[in-house]
Amino acid sequence: MSSIKSDTLNEINNLNETLIDARIAPTSHLNLLSQLEVSKLLDSSQNGLHKLFRECALAVLSHGNYTDDAKLLLERHKAFDIRIIQQDRGIKLEVQGAPAEAFVDGKMIIGINEHLFSVLRDIIYSHDEITNNPKFDLENSDGITNAVFHIMRNSGNLRSSKLPQLVVCWGGHSISRKEYLYTKEVGYQLGLRGMDICTGCGPGAMKGPMKGATFGHAKQRINDGQYLGITEPGIIAAESPNPIVNDLVILPDIEKRLEAFVRTGHAIIVFPGGAGTTEEILYILGILLHPDNAYLPYPLIFTAPETSREYFTQIDDFIGATLGDAAKKRYEIIIDDPELVAQKIKTGTKKVRDFRRDNSDAYYYNWLLKIDKQFQETFEPTHENMANLELSKDLETHTLASNLRKAFSGIVAGNVKDEGIRAIEKHGLFKITGDKDIMEKMDTLLESFVDNQRMKLPSDIPYTPCYEIVR
Repeated sequence: MSSIKSDTLNEINNLNETLIDARIAPTSHLNLLSQLEVSKLLDSSQNGLHKLFRECALAVLSHGNYTDDAKLLLERHKAFDIRIIQQDRGIKLEVQGAPAEAFVDGKMIIGINEHLFSVLRDIIYSHDEITNNPKFDLENSDGITNAVFHIMRNSGNLRSSKLPQLVVCWGGHSISRKEYLYTKEVGYQLGLRGMDICTGCGPGAMKGPMKGATFGHAKQRINDGQYLGITEPGIIAAESPNPIVNDLVILPDIEKRLEAFVRTGHAIIVFPGGAGTTEEILYILGILLHPDNAYLPYPLIFTAPETSREYFTQIDDFIGATLGDAAKKRYEIIIDDPELVAQKIKTGTKKVRDFRRDNSDAYYYNWLLKIDKQFQETFEPTHENMANLELSKDLETHTLASNLRKAFSGIVAGNVKDEGIRAIEKHGLFKITGDKDIMEKMDTLLESFVDNQRMKLPSDIPYTPCYEIVR
């Protein structure tokens, strides 16, 4: 099912990789810093943040290594390290044992350089200005929303001068060639209509729409198109930024990442995917089901080529069986018609613009969208927390959506995140329990993901589930 052939994967995995040591100066980010700011960066990098920065930096430098196993990537590059070097004119980064594909003729590729310094910028800012700053009450819903805004604003990726035209595209990193080409065609149609693209910044359905949009923008002579990638430290190693991303931002955790998507985006398109895509679907539906958002326009389209029609038939069935008809009314399914998708999105964003204007809401950040705190709280996918999730139809619909989102988030962690993989190796499978009919629907959906190789990138090693559905 993957666009990457297994023999190519074997060749990459068996390659005796060349490693490079280098000192790197920023091309755009962090090139104007005071001595005090540089000293602060040095202190922070040496005080608990080095491990986090090292792991995220390795992920950025390893683009092109086709693996979605964060643990494997870290073990393959145990000798890799990165340090901040203080200079009178600012900072440089010293890397040791960096993957050679990040360099051309001994010089780091400019796009990778930008991504690397974006990682540094966001990790240090979140640690110093958000997490340890009493100005941000991260126990309060409004405080979390404000923190996400400040991270996005600090990154310079909020374009206040533009009308609503940022389309969030969700979908899997492990998709078929036909699905990938379809995402490109949708992106192309969006680009022709002047729309910008935001994704999780990785491969597959996260890369295709951006690649397609570049052609649409080129035909329309659009030179300032935005290709925004939003990620978080736990997932970046499994979904390293693709080279088309020209704006990258790293949020502290998956919940803040999801909030950044829905507050900065003006419409959402969902392509086929796996557990992570289902998590995203449940997140946006749970928010839109809140009574305060009943009349707030938010275009949401599920789309796929004809060969993948069954995927959204199953998703639609799962949503109807768990969240009901009210949830199904919040999205539209369009099969095999990229032009219609783009036309609907263009019309929908005009409604968003009119609503924001009439209600004095910013075009670049959706302050009016109500996000309940249960969607903002950091969920740690431990074995205990996964086992204690309440998955019952007795819950309010948006609460059930929140808990289902957490269940799928835990499966993502067990599949691709370093800490999640290690937890499964140590303690065994996650146990997921709930109402019998919900468990049956969930089990059927997950089995279809496994059968169609949507849970992991295909390899010679068969996928082993990190979960057990207990009926």
